[in-house]
Amino acid sequence: MLTLLVLRHGKSNWGASCESDHERSLTTRGRRDAALVGEFLKAMELTPDSVITSSAVRARTSVEIAVEAGSWDCAIRASNRLYQATPGQVLEEVQAETASTKALLIAGHEPTWSSLVGILIGGGAVSFPTAALACIEFAVQNWCEVEPSRGLLAWLVTPKQLRSWLGGRGKLPPVR
Repeated sequence: MLTLLVLRHGKSNWGASCESDHERSLTTRGRRDAALVGEFLKAMELTPDSVITSSAVRARTSVEIAVEAGSWDCAIRASNRLYQATPGQVLEEVQAETASTKALLIAGHEPTWSSLVGILIGGGAVSFPTAALACIEFAVQNWCEVEPSRGLLAWLVTPKQLRSWLGGRGKLPPVR
């Protein structure tokens, strides 16, 4: 069983002055939500073995914050191929992952992420707000076997849901 975690970057700062879309940073909310995702995966005991992130600043920063907040010990690789990628290009990156990785997190952008999740699970419309995280499970042994319609959407959570669950309790609930 292989687990693919699909993370959309946190809320980006459209008001920031930057040279290009690629250089856009996160807002305070985007940084807070990225940390929440890291804490959530740690509480779920589902930290990734490896991370591939878009090379865009907002995606890389989201990953860096999640890794720190969740105390993950994993390899992280930035890929230019995940910035402005098609679902097919992302799938190629996933299929090239090494066999030693059992849980892979990819971090990137809309509209690709919602399309990719729909393709991997065999159809359906998926809403992917900023810092949303989907967990897709594949009953395969190697990443090269990951193909459209072979995945099972185990769950999809948004920062809003996580904040709601945390409200008043101070800890994350069991989700699995």
